[in-house]
Amino acid sequence: MRHDELNAPERRLWEAFSQGRPVDVRDGTVPAATATATATAAAAAAAAAEEEAVRAEVLAALLLGAGPEHTPGDRPALRLTGARVTGRLDLRFTEISVPVVLSDCSFDAAPDLRGAGTRELVLTGCHLPGLVADTARIDGRLVLAGCRLTGPLILTRTEIHGDLDLRDTVIVSPGVEAISAVHLAVGGDALCTNLAVDGGFRLSGASIDGEFDLEGVALRNPGGHALDAYHVRVTEDFTFHPGFSAEGRIILSGATVGAGIGFCGARLGNAGDIALEAVDVTVGRNLDLGRGLTVEGGITLDGTRIGTELSFRDATLTHPDGIALSLRATRARETDLRTRQRIDGTVDARNAHLGTLYDAPDTWPADLRLAETTYDALASPLPAAERVRWIRRAGDGYLPQPYEQLAAAYRRLGHEDEARTVLLAKQRHRRTTLAPQVRAWGHIQDAAVGYGYRPLRAGLWLLALLVCGALYFGLHPPAPLDAGKAPQFNAVFYTLDLLVPIFTFGQEGAYAPRDTAQWLAYGLIAAGWILATTVTAGISRAISRQ
Repeated sequence: MRHDELNAPERRLWEAFSQGRPVDVRDGTVPAATATATATAAAAAAAAAEEEAVRAEVLAALLLGAGPEHTPGDRPALRLTGARVTGRLDLRFTEISVPVVLSDCSFDAAPDLRGAGTRELVLTGCHLPGLVADTARIDGRLVLAGCRLTGPLILTRTEIHGDLDLRDTVIVSPGVEAISAVHLAVGGDALCTNLAVDGGFRLSGASIDGEFDLEGVALRNPGGHALDAYHVRVTEDFTFHPGFSAEGRIILSGATVGAGIGFCGARLGNAGDIALEAVDVTVGRNLDLGRGLTVEGGITLDGTRIGTELSFRDATLTHPDGIALSLRATRARETDLRTRQRIDGTVDARNAHLGTLYDAPDTWPADLRLAETTYDALASPLPAAERVRWIRRAGDGYLPQPYEQLAAAYRRLGHEDEARTVLLAKQRHRRTTLAPQVRAWGHIQDAAVGYGYRPLRAGLWLLALLVCGALYFGLHPPAPLDAGKAPQFNAVFYTLDLLVPIFTFGQEGAYAPRDTAQWLAYGLIAAGWILATTVTAGISRAISRQ
């Protein structure tokens, strides 16, 4: 390309390139002759636009070594402001050895850097119909800050050794992937503060060796995936707060995050479907889904492992007639379920290990599934009767494990009476599943000794029956079978002989009651056997901790 083929802004850029001086084409003026001849504002604007036009082929020529020769001490760079870049900037599979810094420029076509290698690419305040940079290698930063893209940003398998900066950028590509960054590799931070995306944002398999900051980001892809970060790896924090909002599904399944994930103050909307899918995620520290988070749709955290705390403190979760929160097989050292209001929908915590559990009765969900759920401690143990109502919120029918887990938690606190109350409630719940004749025997055991968890009740029954029998037989003593051999009648010991089947005081065999006394004796004998049987069954059950 010859120097005389260049227009005014191109010549200024050509001459400034070898020393890396910035060129702002807006500093130029329309020539006087042109200004005099221009009769309308539209013509003046057209002339000004022509003055600001820089051909893409000129930029490519400079970047590929067609510019003036460098002298020792030169630090070449392309620094351009305010230009309208005409044509397509085609840098596919090239090696660019200088930094590229473009500010407030507009492009007629999407630049193509597929497979290119460059030192640093910085675009600020630019308007582009898209940017193609898949499989590119950038030794420094890739900056697209304050830009507006009306087509996709393609960074599939791109390697960025420094930071990725998308702050304050707007990308509009509805119905398709507005950002496609599958297997993107970022050696520094991914900074996306106040990014706005209309369309899909996909970075499955990406790796970020620093922080991934989505503070204030607005993602919109209704009915689709607002963010697909499947199997992404983030070395430091993965933050969605404050001000993050998404319309569509957020996918974090399979992600590995070295520090924490935070959604404080975020708004997720995918009504009637899953709003946040985070299955089998590994988080080094906290997963914070509280402090103002609002979710319309379900949250699925099945199989996720959290290093310290899983928190829903002051969150609002709404997914009526569906599973609002799924924690199946989730693992955490601490779990905080003190939401701002009662969760509208089912909470499924089956097979989860929740560590120390923080909750409050006024926010317990109507449907809570706790089959095989374990926890180390309850931060608010509450009376056993109230906790039993917590367990009974499950719609899974009778399951023994939730009762046993709750009883174990009370025992670790030294609350043995509360533990027995829970296990008694377990037996009563189990009784509702049995055949009628077995239920009848269960009622007898319950009334007699509380299934072995109320042993003093047997003594009270025995004392009551003893008093009744002794009073009656004291007033109506039975006749002796053999007056000469019978021991002196004692109403108390005679009643004990009838009630206690395992030993005798010699009274029962020496006297023969008649009429009403005989029926009372039969009743006392039957009551004694029932008490003995229920006590034996209860003691056996209590010892085995069933």
